[in-house]
Amino acid sequence: MDLGKCVTGLVNVVAKGTADELDSYDLSPVDFSLLRLCLERGECTATELADELPVDASRISRMVTRMVDKDLLIRRRLRDDRRVVMLRLSPLGDELARRLMERIQGFYGQLTENIGEDDMGVFTSVTLKILANYDAMSPKA
Repeated sequence: MDLGKCVTGLVNVVAKGTADELDSYDLSPVDFSLLRLCLERGECTATELADELPVDASRISRMVTRMVDKDLLIRRRLRDDRRVVMLRLSPLGDELARRLMERIQGFYGQLTENIGEDDMGVFTSVTLKILANYDAMSPKA
């Protein structure tokens, strides 16, 4: 078994399918990840998004500006520290993020069709162990 080949194939299929689902909304998979994180967190900073997403801070800033311009995100400065900008989904962004979550979950359902619950449990367990092994190898900050 070639772990790299398996993972690359899976990542490519998930990325392409996700991109296809998002294409008509003029959003990339990373844009969707940003919306999903904002949906999950309610409110967060651009720095928190940059920590979670595979992009640097300057790209996050451009993404946030684009999302604000599309009326998907709202910026709010903290009263006690005006340097801190909080981000949350606008009503339009919230509706879109929820609709996209349903579409993506439907796509994931198609990918895992005919795969039993036990097999999915094993897949999840093995994936979590690989991720934990990687975390254990990484230098601690």
